[in-house]
Amino acid sequence: MYSYQYPRPALTADSVILAPDAEGEYRVLLVRRGNDPFKGMWALPGGFMDMDETLEQCARRELKEETGVDAPVRFEELGSFSTVDRDPRGRTVTVAFLAVIPMAEARGGDDAADAQWFPLNALPPLAFDHEEIMQRAIDRMGLSQ
Repeated sequence: MYSYQYPRPALTADSVILAPDAEGEYRVLLVRRGNDPFKGMWALPGGFMDMDETLEQCARRELKEETGVDAPVRFEELGSFSTVDRDPRGRTVTVAFLAVIPMAEARGGDDAADAQWFPLNALPPLAFDHEEIMQRAIDRMGLSQ
């Protein structure tokens, strides 16, 4: 195996999963973090990419593991987020995805203590840089909070 002498960042995938409610207003699926960092805070579903998967496969896997949602999802790449200190565990770059699905039952799983749908105008404080990611999704969809 080739050894590379320079440090490399970790790579994650995060997902903004939106669903219209009965009134036609969008809600976003968030998970309550079960582990540090940011234990107890709300965040977008996501996590570290495995060596044998693509970023989109990672996003799908993390969505299912953390929320139980396994709907056929058409992911759109929302963008990459690479602020140097975005993750206190170390240098981490995320690629965020956006999907709109029908409202689905969600439950916390894996390292997520809970999973819930939130109205866009009543979001809790979010972990990491997920408020920035949410804002990009809101702007992309032409929505208001």
